[in-house]
Amino acid sequence: MKKLMLGNEAVARGAYEAGVSVVSSYPGTPSTEITENIVKYDDIYVEWAPNEKVGCEVALGASIAGARSMSCMKHVGLNVMADPVFTASYTGVNGGLVLCVADDQGMHSSQNEQDSRHYAKAAKILMLEPSDSGECKSFTKTAYELSEKYDTPVFLRLSTRVSHSQSLVEEEERAARPLKDYIKDPAKYVMMPGNAIKRHVVVEDRIKALKEMSETTDLNSVEENGSKIGVISAGIAYMYAKEALGDKVDYLKLSVIYPLPEKKIKDFAEKYDKVYVIEELDPIIEEHCKMLGVDVTGKDAFTLQGEYTPAMIKKAVLGIDPPEFDAIDEPTPVRPPVMCAGCPHRGTFYVLKKLGLVVSGDIGCYTLGAAPPLQSVDTTICMGASVSAAHGMAKARGKEFNKKLVSVIGDSTFMHSGITGLVDIVYNKGNNTVIILDNSITGMTGHQDNPTTGYTIRKEPTAQVNLITLCKSIGVEHVVVADPFDVKNFEKVVKEETEREEPSVIIAQRPCALLPPMRKKYSGHCEINDKCRKCKMCMKLGCPAISVEGDTVKIDTTQCNGCGLCTNVCPFGAIEEK
Repeated sequence: MKKLMLGNEAVARGAYEAGVSVVSSYPGTPSTEITENIVKYDDIYVEWAPNEKVGCEVALGASIAGARSMSCMKHVGLNVMADPVFTASYTGVNGGLVLCVADDQGMHSSQNEQDSRHYAKAAKILMLEPSDSGECKSFTKTAYELSEKYDTPVFLRLSTRVSHSQSLVEEEERAARPLKDYIKDPAKYVMMPGNAIKRHVVVEDRIKALKEMSETTDLNSVEENGSKIGVISAGIAYMYAKEALGDKVDYLKLSVIYPLPEKKIKDFAEKYDKVYVIEELDPIIEEHCKMLGVDVTGKDAFTLQGEYTPAMIKKAVLGIDPPEFDAIDEPTPVRPPVMCAGCPHRGTFYVLKKLGLVVSGDIGCYTLGAAPPLQSVDTTICMGASVSAAHGMAKARGKEFNKKLVSVIGDSTFMHSGITGLVDIVYNKGNNTVIILDNSITGMTGHQDNPTTGYTIRKEPTAQVNLITLCKSIGVEHVVVADPFDVKNFEKVVKEETEREEPSVIIAQRPCALLPPMRKKYSGHCEINDKCRKCKMCMKLGCPAISVEGDTVKIDTTQCNGCGLCTNVCPFGAIEEK
C-alpha cells in the first residue's frame, strides 16, 4: 500500500521493515520525528537518551549484542556523538547500525549551518543521502544490508526539506530479523592501542571495498536527456535541479555520498561541454571532482550559504531569470520568533533584565530571551555551555563580576550536558549562580520527555531525577526553588543567590504553557481596567498578546491565555484576570 509520509516518518518505516530492535536518540529539529514515529511500532525498543553521545553508545552496544539498531540526531548533535562514532568505525558492527543525521540548511532551528558530510570522510564511515520520502525508506533498509555486509556503521544524511516534506512511500512487511550470535571478540571491540592499530588496517581495507561498491551500485545513477550540459548532484539539491532544469540537462545522481565514486564521475563528465556540481553547503562533491582532474562549475556559480531554490539554479545554469511578480506596495511585516503567551521563561528574563545581569544562555526556547524587549541573554554557544562558559567568564574577570552574572539552562539541556559544567564550578571553587529553567518538558523540539519528567518516550512512569538532590549531591549547598511568575520573590531570590561567595542553583519552576494541564489552568484571559496610567511596564514583558495602539495598551484576548504574569508586573493593579 502506498502512503504519503514525511521523510522522517519514512525513515522510521524503513527501520521497522528492516527489523530494527533498538533505537536511542536525543530530540533535535529536523530529526526528531524519526524517533517519535518509531515509537508507534511496538516491536522496537525506543528511548530518549540524555544526550546524543549516550544515544550512540546505546545503539552501538545493541549492535555488538547482535541487534539491528539506530540513533538519530541533528547536525550539531553529531558533534556530541563524535567520540563513539569515530571509534565505532574501528570496531565495526555485529547487527547493522544506522546513524541518522539531519542537517539544517538555512538554520531554521540551529545555531550553525554545519555540513555533516565532513564527518563521514573524517570517520571513514559509509554515508547515504536520500532525496525524497520513498528513498528515505528504501535507503534505510539498504543501509542495514550494507552495514552488515561491510561491517560498518552507516550514516543516513537527511536535510530539513527531505525530513519535513511528504512524498509517496510503499509500505511492506517487517522482516523477521533474529539477533545475530554474540561472540566474545576483544580484538575487535576492545579499542586499546594494540588492537586499534590492527583495526585501522581493517578500516582502510573496508574503504577500498566501499569505493568499488560506489562505482557499480545503482544508488549512483545517470539520467541521460541528450544534453551537452551535465549536472552532478545529490539529496534535496538534486530535486531542486530536476524542478529547475527538467530534461534540459543530463544528471549524475549520487546517493552514496562517502566514499564518492571516481571512475563513474570521470566517465560522466567527459561527455559534456560543461558540468555543474549542485550541492548545498560545502563543496564536498566539487572538491572531489577537482581532485580527480574533472573540470566542474560549483561554488563559482552557487552560494556556500543557506538553501537553494529552483529559480537560483535555473538562473545559474540556463541564464533564465525568474518571472517577475507584482510588487506589494506595503512592506511585509516581519514576524520574529517570540516566546509563547504564558511562557514560564518570560518572568525569569524580565527579572534578569531589570537587575541588569550578564546572562550566559543555552540552547532552547529560552534563547529567545536575547530578543527585544527582554534582551537579557548575552551568549548562546551550544548545549550546556551556559554553565561552563559562565565559569570561564567569572574566572577571567573575578568575583565582583560574578555577582552580576548568571547562567540559564533548561531542565532537559541540564541533563544533556549541563551537569558536568556545574561539577566543574564546584570542583574548581567557583561561585556562579545557575538558573535551571524547569518547565517540566523538553520544550523547543516539541514536548519530549526527559529524565526529569518521570516518564519514558512511551509515557511509561519511571524514576524521576530530582534536580534539588542532584545539585546537592555534587556539592551545591544552596539550591532554591522559585516560581518566576512570582516576580517580587523571584527578584529577591536572584539578588540573594548572586551575592553568595559559593555556588548556588535557582530552579525556576513553572510548567510550559502548552502542556495540557496548563492549557486547562490558563483557560481565561486578562483585561486592562480604568486604573491604567499608561506607564507601559507590561510592554517590557514582550508578551505577544500585549500591544500599544496610539498611547493605549491593549490585550488581544485571542492570544492571551490568562497566565497572569502581567498582573504581577503592573504597579497599579490595572490588569485583571477574567
